[in-house]
Amino acid sequence: MKLSTRGRYGVRLMIDLALHYGNGPIYLKDIAGRQGISEKYLWQLINPLKAAGLVSSTRGAHGGYALAKEPKGISLKEILHVLEGSLCLVDCVDNPASCERAASCISRDIWGEASRGMQRTLADTTLAAMVSRQKEKVKGERKQ
Repeated sequence: MKLSTRGRYGVRLMIDLALHYGNGPIYLKDIAGRQGISEKYLWQLINPLKAAGLVSSTRGAHGGYALAKEPKGISLKEILHVLEGSLCLVDCVDNPASCERAASCISRDIWGEASRGMQRTLADTTLAAMVSRQKEKVKGERKQ
């Protein structure tokens, strides 16, 4: 499985919001500059995240975007599900009717196990954990 640009950039957007959590709303142009992602592309990502209740917006001169919940309350699984849809490796795991061999296919069982393992990891990884890892990584780079 390979994540799309949409999923990867969406996670970067959300990590950036988490890094600045509690500092008030942030302009997308500022996130775009820090993350090296076009502001136009971020506009395509922010609306589904907002509709899912993961991001809030504030209008006006001091407006912008912020996380709608604390970083510890948002998992990578939630973000990727909003932006990518199903996180299963193959369609037949979610939808056995899509394959006439689903009931007797051992490969489907393995793909299901792998999908569930990946989803557990993503569900257990919160934005707070990602922020912590990011800060440690930056600290380690400074020491070198």
